[in-house]
Amino acid sequence: MPNKLRRDKRSGTRKSATNVSKTFRSPDSVKAVLGRLTPTLTRVSDQAARQTFWKQWLAQNLPSELTPRLSGVVERDDTLVIFAESAAWSARLRYVMQELEAQIKLAQPTIQQVSVRVMPKA
Repeated sequence: MPNKLRRDKRSGTRKSATNVSKTFRSPDSVKAVLGRLTPTLTRVSDQAARQTFWKQWLAQNLPSELTPRLSGVVERDDTLVIFAESAAWSARLRYVMQELEAQIKLAQPTIQQVSVRVMPKA
C-alpha cells in the first residue's frame, strides 16, 4: 500500500494555502447594530409619519372624488409633492391645491410651495 500524501495525513503541521490573519472580531449584537442604524431608522420613521399626516389631511380637505386618485405624498425640504395617478387627475388636483395652499402653509409652516406630479399607481 502506498504512503499517503502529506496533505491527507492528520498529524504534523499543515501550511495553509493562504496566509489569513486570525484576528476575527466578535459578532455584534442586534442591539449594537440597531444602535448604529438609529439615525437612518429615525429618518425613515419620521418620513412615514409625515406621509401619513399629509394623506389624512388631504383626505379631509380634498373633494371626495380626488382622494382615491392620489398615489402618494412626499414632503421634501420646503416642498410638498403630491402625486396623482394620471395627467387628467393631476390637472384637477392642481386647481384644488391652489385654493388649499394657504391652509397647507398654516398646517406646516416650513412648506413654501406645493407641487403636483403624475405617478401611476402600482
